Amino acid sequence: MSHFHFVHSYQTLPPAFYTRITQTADFPAPQTLCFNHALAQQLGISAGAEDADIWCGNRFPDGAAPIAQAYAGHQFGHFALLGDGRALLLGEQQAPDGRLYDIQLKGSGKTPYSRRGDGKAAVAPMLREYLMSEAMHALGIATTRSLAVVRTGERVYRPRFPDGAVLVRSAQSHIRVGTFQFAAATGDIANIRALADYTLKRHFADIAADTPTQAYTEMLGQIIIRQAKLLAQWQSVGFVHGVMNTDNTSIAGETLDYGPCAFLDHYHPDTVFSSIDEHGRYRYANQPLIAEWNLARLAETLLPLLDTDESRALDSAHAQLAQFQTTFSTEYQHIMQQKLGLPPQTPHDLPAQLLQLMQDHRADYSNTFVRLSLRVGGSDAVLDGTQDLFDAPDFAEWYARWQQALQGQDLAQTTAQMRTANPFVIPRNAHVEAALAAAETGEMQPFMDLLTALQQPFAYTDSPSVYQSVPTTNEPYQTFCGT
Repeated sequence: MSHFHFVHSYQTLPPAFYTRITQTADFPAPQTLCFNHALAQQLGISAGAEDADIWCGNRFPDGAAPIAQAYAGHQFGHFALLGDGRALLLGEQQAPDGRLYDIQLKGSGKTPYSRRGDGKAAVAPMLREYLMSEAMHALGIATTRSLAVVRTGERVYRPRFPDGAVLVRSAQSHIRVGTFQFAAATGDIANIRALADYTLKRHFADIAADTPTQAYTEMLGQIIIRQAKLLAQWQSVGFVHGVMNTDNTSIAGETLDYGPCAFLDHYHPDTVFSSIDEHGRYRYANQPLIAEWNLARLAETLLPLLDTDESRALDSAHAQLAQFQTTFSTEYQHIMQQKLGLPPQTPHDLPAQLLQLMQDHRADYSNTFVRLSLRVGGSDAVLDGTQDLFDAPDFAEWYARWQQALQGQDLAQTTAQMRTANPFVIPRNAHVEAALAAAETGEMQPFMDLLTALQQPFAYTDSPSVYQSVPTTNEPYQTFCGT
């Protein structure tokens, strides 16, 4: 009996877009470290944690037709031809709801796109992606999902020679801005059109346009709107992606790739976590601008499809790109007012003023909003990283204005609104690192405990959670991509 119900629609694209993979991995002692039973059920997959040989790539399941996808990308602003250097797409699982979901192995070995890499991955980075992606899903933010992480039983060539691992990832698809850049780089408009038509069919089947040109234009607009809403959500929870290259920008509007990502501790708009982002290109405050820049690169690839006249095509692209800032600003303002219990339809300067106070006092981002949410409900629990802010005279002035703005509202409704907009628990950096360090030694319980807490991020209690503690050190926190 097959564990999967695979289709392979991506392989209807021209062969330039992928390379078939026939060689399986040869890992000596695969062991499943964590398995997402709820996601497997949702996808209609009957294989389980005991099928480690499938999840690491030692054996391809019935119905699989593995490929490595080709794509390009601007990496820190520099264009390069790329591809799945350490990932295999087993196929597209047709779930019980009829939708298709990519099932991808990450870290299973070399592919034709590996260049000088070994195509493998280490335990900690793969567990980080599992933890972060599932936390983002629980926060209600569009993301790829993690199905399993398997320890391979061999060491990989990295600093300290850590244990190797494979991540099993699901996604609406792995079509990226960089996939369209690859199509354009082939110099054949037929490849761009083929990819656009496939993307329309897979992700935008509801577009009903009179002409192909109108369909491509509307598709571009919908992609832009999805990304704008996604970035508003990122900013609202203090998420810093760390490597917003065009090859990590999903056409489906999902958060893709969890390499050097992290969440804000104390609030500062110029926060950078990635060890390789030396100039702060992907700093927290710059993320919306980078997303818009990436989408402009997408629009460039679609120009030949938007109009036969280059000037009109540019006007059409600019009109669609103009939606980004409008959508982002509206969505971000709406979320930030929800976080303060304010009526969403009434623009207010209180969120921006609070952020400035948080920056001035080095206040913790998440704990500040949680503490305000608790106060509305009558609790004055003190949370790490908020003491200096809440004792400051300038904050007292802001607080009085905020209380005045809330007058006349139903207290229970305001409390509920704030507690559904402000996560009680986030993947706080120090706790993530501690869980990953323990997992590297074979102790998985800290990881599983943290994962359990992150799967219920809005479960408020009157007492602080251990996962809300903030490091006392002022040493800058750095993350690494794991490649």
